[in-house]
Amino acid sequence: MNKISSRLALFLPLGLFAALSLVLLMGLDKDPTELPSALVGERFPAFALPDLENQDEILSRADIEGEVLLVNVWATWCFACRIEHPHLNTLAEQGVKIIGLNYKDQRKPARLWLLERGNPYAFNIFDAEGSLGIDLGVYGAPETYLVDAQGIIRHRRVGVVDPRIWAQEFSQLYYELTGERPELSGAP
Repeated sequence: MNKISSRLALFLPLGLFAALSLVLLMGLDKDPTELPSALVGERFPAFALPDLENQDEILSRADIEGEVLLVNVWATWCFACRIEHPHLNTLAEQGVKIIGLNYKDQRKPARLWLLERGNPYAFNIFDAEGSLGIDLGVYGAPETYLVDAQGIIRHRRVGVVDPRIWAQEFSQLYYELTGERPELSGAP
């Protein structure tokens, strides 16, 4: 019995290595941009933060309720936001309402960014300290949330929203929620 248990002990590390390898391999097919959000299906978090353009105007959750819209988390320090921004301008031109969440940024550079690159946002929530970002579970910028007219988060995307991502992840749900038909409205 002693010889058998000592031989099994020799194979124990190999067995543990094989089991761990199997668990890790199962995770390789996961897309890192598909980060789960506990807030999908939940109401957008309450907040009271200033407007980027007018620091005396305090915005709240009531300002994003009443119609279907995107909330886009962006910042001037975010390289991927530069890639995403032209498509956001296009969506806004086509009638998609987009609210900006300027995340952990500085007011003056953010306002200059919009002046130089165009402003697709109906308004911008200025979240200099990142408090709303924390409540949303933001990993970084860009992130985009599809919010229905009741203020319920219906979809979340971590990363750039470009024409392909819009078509694959957002457009169908957006048009279902708005009741619009893109081929009739001229929208994206």
